Amino acid sequence: MTYEEFNQFCEALISTTHVIQWGGSHVWKVGGKVFAIGGWADDQPAYTFKTSELSFEILKEQKGLRPAPYLASRGFKWIQDYAQPGLSDEDLKIYISRSHELVGAGLSKKKQRELGLLD
Repeated sequence: MTYEEFNQFCEALISTTHVIQWGGSHVWKVGGKVFAIGGWADDQPAYTFKTSELSFEILKEQKGLRPAPYLASRGFKWIQDYAQPGLSDEDLKIYISRSHELVGAGLSKKKQRELGLLD
């Protein structure tokens, strides 16, 4: 997945905002909270996203994936897809969507309603 494809995908999710920060990374937020980051890699695109505890334990052992620098070292369950083979584009999209849901679910009910995240 290219950064352009990543940005198009994240933009299509409900109530997202995009900023460039942290050394030129593409940072995507829902309700002002980060759910996905494109960047922080030297040679090729890298994508960072929040996971459930179970997904974190499974994904951190796969080649091309690792606990996200800075975030996981602080106890957060974030994974970075940074090298081959990593995740397929389809699986990466599923995890980014799930990250969006996890972060959105952590917002107050009032904020979730304002953003259209509740049914």
